[in-house]
Amino acid sequence: MIGYLKGAIAGLHKNANRVILLLEVNQVGYEVQITPRLLQQLPEMGATTHVFTHLQTREDQMVLFGFGSAAERDLFRQLVAVSGIGPQLAMALLDTLGLTDLVQAIVSGNTRLLARTPGVGPKTAERIALELRTKLAEWRQQSGLTTTPSAGPSLSVLEDVEMTLMALGYTNSEITQALQAVGQSAVLSKTGDVESWIREAIAWLSR
Repeated sequence: MIGYLKGAIAGLHKNANRVILLLEVNQVGYEVQITPRLLQQLPEMGATTHVFTHLQTREDQMVLFGFGSAAERDLFRQLVAVSGIGPQLAMALLDTLGLTDLVQAIVSGNTRLLARTPGVGPKTAERIALELRTKLAEWRQQSGLTTTPSAGPSLSVLEDVEMTLMALGYTNSEITQALQAVGQSAVLSKTGDVESWIREAIAWLSR
């Protein structure tokens, strides 16, 4: 099993929603599928970087999946252990929500947030939450992950804020960006007032 790779970035290739990183390690080029989210964090071409990896072996091919941290890789492995969740869907979940918010959504049973990922319907979201909620609650404590998303409203008001903004015609992507952006405000991040979040989000989206 290849635990991680450290080498120079030799190339990047995008194919639909898949991003392939070509990493040169000791004069050998490894093709590693990473998330678009991780792509944004990589250094420039030719620079040295390292990725934690998971090797999936099938009868017709072997695929290396790459992650920015061991925790992301561990979560990926837990996701693919759920019935009906393949590696591409697990990568999509990590890319859409990120490590911390994904764990939080599963532990809190926020199936609506999980279903925001393309390809994840309500039933699949419920299965993920049902099978992983207890496991991830314990794993999160052992891993020392933060217990709440880094920005955005608390889960107790998130649904009301999202529903209102969607009713106003904003897309999921726009809503996520807006809430993450305005959530950086120390004052707003501490409030559970739905109207305040909605007002600030609309102001940000109307810039």
